Amino acid sequence: MKKHLLLVGIVAVGGLALAGCSGDRTGGSDAGSGEDVDVSELTIGVAMPTQQSERWIADGDNVKATLEDLGYQVDLQYANDDIPTQVSQIENMISSGADALIVASIDGTTLTDVLQTAADQDIPVIAYDRLINGTENVDYYTTFDNYQVGVQQATSLLTGLGVLDENGEETGVEGPLNIELFAGSPDDNNATFFWDGAIDTLQPYLDSGVLDVPSGQTDFEQAAILRWLPETAQERMENILTIIGDTRIDGVLSPYDGLSIGIISALTSGGYSASDLPIVTGQDAEVGSVKSILAGEQYSTIFKDTRLLGETAADMVDALMHGEEPEVNDTETYDNGVKIVPSYLHESVIVTADNYEEILVDGGYYTADDLK
Repeated sequence: MKKHLLLVGIVAVGGLALAGCSGDRTGGSDAGSGEDVDVSELTIGVAMPTQQSERWIADGDNVKATLEDLGYQVDLQYANDDIPTQVSQIENMISSGADALIVASIDGTTLTDVLQTAADQDIPVIAYDRLINGTENVDYYTTFDNYQVGVQQATSLLTGLGVLDENGEETGVEGPLNIELFAGSPDDNNATFFWDGAIDTLQPYLDSGVLDVPSGQTDFEQAAILRWLPETAQERMENILTIIGDTRIDGVLSPYDGLSIGIISALTSGGYSASDLPIVTGQDAEVGSVKSILAGEQYSTIFKDTRLLGETAADMVDALMHGEEPEVNDTETYDNGVKIVPSYLHESVIVTADNYEEILVDGGYYTADDLK
């Protein structure tokens, strides 16, 4: 039975804000230093991965609006999850005279050459939510504490299953409770952070036998869903149902709301009633999944306030354009294989049917009408 408990899992980012170092790059040829910069003459290139997810549409809109409020011109582009398109868009931003770049990469390993071009023209680069790997030419990174997002997803799964109570205390449930595991796209650096946080949280219960994975698919590579595609998650869930036969699934670890929709579709097609679905987690608090939570289908989601992320990315750019160092609060965690990228991490929150109104509506992210 689902237990809609109040879960406000605010991540402890911790630590004092630390000053980052971006070398001597403070923008393209039109940028200057000091308070005399006319930002209305500066253009910021914003590269977003796709418009197929409402989350990324909101991110792009937030970043663009915040930068424009500060007075900048903005070149916002979406690549529809096509890597060559994103590379081409960034190339065009550079050739058109962008003074800084904010990049949410499709594949964080494929931008080395184009970012070298940016570096050659002294154009600073902010990695947005997804770390850009394999290059020294990324100056700052803004995201959420992605390991803790995974911890929150697993914690909400355990609470929904009744293994933990609303205070995070063990209830004494012995199980075995059957769960299946899903992971994000293997080319997204965040996916492994989500997975590691979730598995570290679930592992003691898997080891003790409280939880079991009937399919036996417990490796990241088996659970990963390329490009975060809902239809791929639905197909994998259908295959799992075929593998395990009549074995009932009690819970599903899903790292993203889009995947959750696909998973729930497979479950309902596979014989689960809408009122007797497994506990299914998610992330991003997309409208469709919040409505699903209110309908008693999806159990939880992780809310990451992208308004804050957009503000931080814009503030980082604004600081650099004025010859200043952006504020960061993490200088140890995010190693892109070449350097530790100075980062600013925001908090995330577990949302269920019990606290959605307080977090999402009262917080101004959605209106009550949005969720009807």
